Amino acid sequence: MSKVSTIIAKTLSFRLSLRIIAALALLLMLALITMFYFSRKAVREEALQNAGQTLEVMVENIDNVLLSVEQAAGNIYWKMMAHANQPELMDTYAHKLVECNPYITDSRIIWDVDSNTVEAFAQWTTPRKVGSSKENAVVTFSLPFYDKNQKLNVLAIDVSLTLLSKFVLEEKPSPNSICALLGKEGNIIVYPDSTRLNMNLVELAERYEHPTLFEAAEAMLAGETGYKEVKVKGETCYAFYKPFKQTEIRGRAMTDLGWSAGIIYPEEDIFGSYNRLVWTVFIIAVVGLGLLLVLCRLFIHHQLLPLRRLGKSAQLITEGHYDEPIPQSKNQDEVGRLQNHFHTMQQSLAQHMGELQQLSDTLKERGEVLQAAYEQAQGADRMKMNFLYNMSDQMMAPVKSILESVKTIGKHGSELTDEDTNEMVDEIMRRGEKVTALLNQLIADSERLEVGSEKVNSDA
Repeated sequence: MSKVSTIIAKTLSFRLSLRIIAALALLLMLALITMFYFSRKAVREEALQNAGQTLEVMVENIDNVLLSVEQAAGNIYWKMMAHANQPELMDTYAHKLVECNPYITDSRIIWDVDSNTVEAFAQWTTPRKVGSSKENAVVTFSLPFYDKNQKLNVLAIDVSLTLLSKFVLEEKPSPNSICALLGKEGNIIVYPDSTRLNMNLVELAERYEHPTLFEAAEAMLAGETGYKEVKVKGETCYAFYKPFKQTEIRGRAMTDLGWSAGIIYPEEDIFGSYNRLVWTVFIIAVVGLGLLLVLCRLFIHHQLLPLRRLGKSAQLITEGHYDEPIPQSKNQDEVGRLQNHFHTMQQSLAQHMGELQQLSDTLKERGEVLQAAYEQAQGADRMKMNFLYNMSDQMMAPVKSILESVKTIGKHGSELTDEDTNEMVDEIMRRGEKVTALLNQLIADSERLEVGSEKVNSDA
């Protein structure tokens, strides 16, 4: 990880590419989130619309079956009334309903019915089972009538719920969706799986602990229209529902059946294609950003080639190679201008360094001359000192002799003879002349050394 960080820190083109891709990724992410949000909303609204249309078609198809049964019953009713005194013939007419209407599974007359238990108007009764099999559930249309003895009888016409379920299968909005029709007690009247007919949806939701499905069932029983998100076997689904209403036709006995139509729509069927599209777009975006990163890296790396060359040239200049050539650039952008400025700076620096080198060489030569002059001056000083020491040594003996002769004359002058005095005076004079000669030689040598020193100084 540290190596990657080091490479990124040292590679300007990679850092610039990352920043560009980060900015593009942010903008792309915002655009995709906005698009996917409204797209998901549109898909949900479309699913709601499709479910509503499916429910309308399903209700209409089932109502058409019921209406055809009601009309068939109404048509046979008047023929039966014409033979009210012939019960056998009336039973024959009732059985002919099964032959003339494919939706009717059974038709019969129930004689002498207690008026307290049967309403005296046509109606659809609560679905019931016929036999022990759940697949034999039927819904019955009851048409009461009075015979010549004013006894209440009922023409009972059965319609198979399994047959109605076949119509539901034809109206599925998606392969995995489920359409159903609930009775007013919560019993499943119409369902693709005939083994579940006449089961109570509320009880099933409570038994298998599906609180969301229970809420949807309660809303259906209350006659509401809408949809709810439910969980079925761990899968998220949407339950769309609306009350079952009969089509109003003149002469039709309108009754509130208390039925409710519903569709369980799996989320995968609604958003499956949408989710796959999202992942496809996401993968394309990631791959595209990766390719764009590579292309940006190559392009910026190529554009920064002059900068890398300038960096190498600057490194050589810092190492002392001031004559390292920097070519001029024909580009007029920032990098080109920078390269040209570096070229001008390098030429100026090379010129100044040449002048400094020449000045350094001159100073070095003069330093060597001064060093030689200094050494000569030191030699002259040593010669002077040696000369002075020698001259001083040579003058000390005559001077001491003169001083002793003068002291002797001064102290014992009265005691000395003229001859001794003259000899001493002559000695003093000889010694003085010797000292004078030494002094003259000293002066002459000093002048000669002074001239030599001045000559050395002038040469320096």
